[in-house]
Parts: sequence; C-alpha cells; structure tokens
Amino acid sequence: MPEVTAEADLTDLAGLTIGGVTPLSTTDWPGRLAAVVFLQGCPWRCGYCHNTGLQPRCAAANAPRWPDALAMLKRRVGLLDGVVFSGGEPTLQRGLGEAIAEVRAIGLQTGLHTAGIYPAQLDALLPTLDWVGFDLKTDLGDAAAYDALTGARRSAPDVRRSLEALLASGVDFEVRTTYHPRLISDDALLGMVQMLKDLGITQWVLQRWQANPDMAQQALAPGWHWPPPPVLNRLRSQVPATVLR
Repeated sequence: MPEVTAEADLTDLAGLTIGGVTPLSTTDWPGRLAAVVFLQGCPWRCGYCHNTGLQPRCAAANAPRWPDALAMLKRRVGLLDGVVFSGGEPTLQRGLGEAIAEVRAIGLQTGLHTAGIYPAQLDALLPTLDWVGFDLKTDLGDAAAYDALTGARRSAPDVRRSLEALLASGVDFEVRTTYHPRLISDDALLGMVQMLKDLGITQWVLQRWQANPDMAQQALAPGWHWPPPPVLNRLRSQVPATVLR
C-alpha cells in the first residue's frame, strides 16, 4: 500500500480549489437548508468513495471559482440557513479558514464534512463552525483495518485526535459511517459502538453503501444488507440513537 503523507499534500496547496457547488440541499446538514461547496482534493483512496472526481487536487477547467460561489451565496442570504464545506477532504485546503470567515460575515452558519484526516487543521477551524459531519470509517481500535479502508498508513491515530478535538469543542456534530457488511464486520461495529459510548456520543448514523459505476468494488453490490437485527439490537443497547440512513 503506498504511503500517503498528509502534511506534504497540505503544504502544496494554496487558496481554495472548488470542485462544485450545490445551491440548496436538505440532506447535507440535518435540519438545515444549506448550500454545499465541494472542495477539491483528498489524500485517501477509500474504495467506496462517491466523490472520486474530487480526489485529485486539481479541479476541472470549468470548475467554479470561490468569488463567484460567494457572490451566489450572498444572493441566497435569507433563503439558506448555512453553508457546508464538503469534499474531498476540505481541511486539506489552506484557504478554508478565510472562506468560512467570509460566509459567517454575510450572516450564514457554517458546517463541515470531514474524515478527520488533519487534526491540527480541524482544531483550528472548530471555533468558527456551527456543525460538523464526522465520517468514521471503521473501528479505530483496529489500525490495520482503518488503513485498509483509507488506503493510507497511520490514518486511525489522526482520526482519533480529530474526534477528541471535536468532542472537546462543544460544536454540534453528527458521527456517521458508510456501511457494507464486507467492509465492516460485526466485530468492528461492536468495537465502534463501544468507543462511541465510552466517549459519551449518543447518536450514530449508519449510511447505506451504494454502488458507484466508477468504483473498482462493483463485486460488493449484490452483497449489501443492513446489519442483522441481533447486531442492531446490540448496537442500540450501547448507543440508543443508532440511525439507519
């Protein structure tokens, strides 16, 4: 497995590179009407990624520019509750903090989707955020399994640091996991739910894995199902608000 050096990726970037913008979403920030700004670039290579076009750090020639996206957001003040910065991995981009400040300056709330790849960058951004959607891949207690899903070495320790920083911040958040039984075992689910309980997290979203025509793992498509009822019951005995989405 090739090694990914997260900090090298970060220092190579400048400004804000956008892969796309969704003017209105009712699903990317639960309970909010939000625009979504998809930022380009991610150092991980999760096989089930639904935004593979956002993995490279270079955007398409016709990708939106941040000044144009901000102008659109200004026109939608009063219609939107906030803006979610998604990706890719948005914390990879050094211009994110300034963009968040500009969104807050026009009176909109700010949300972030992150996999916790860059704990120091996330920690610095947390005071400026109203909500975080945190993507937990699998059991952090099994570092090898985490690396196998992300395609990057030593990914679990940074994710743990990011999750701890999020909890300490007091920022509203949602922890969610994309689930497929051949990617996340029952034992991994039970390890995850025990960790969440120990951290005092009372809600966990299991997101349905969906086939992507660009994915190399098309063989997984016929084998998808939710965890069996006995496993779900054990999960909910630890974290009662375990939601299937």
